[in-house]
Amino acid sequence: MPVASSQYWNSIHGRLPGEAAQDAEGLQTMRTLARNMAFLVKSIALGREKYGLPEREEPLRTHFIR
Repeated sequence: MPVASSQYWNSIHGRLPGEAAQDAEGLQTMRTLARNMAFLVKSIALGREKYGLPEREEPLRTHFIR
C-alpha cells in the first residue's frame, strides 16, 4: 500500500480556536503532505492508464489449528 510521506509527524498543534493557524511548522508539514499525496494519486492514475492494474490472486486462507 502506498503511503504519502511528509517531512515530520503529520499534525498541527493548537489548544484554542485559531492557535492551529499559527503553527507555521505544522502548516508547512500539511502543505508538504498535500503536495506529496496529490503527486502520488496522479502517479498512480498515470500508471494505471499506461500499464493497467496488476492481476489479483484469490486470497488463500490458512487455518493454523489442525
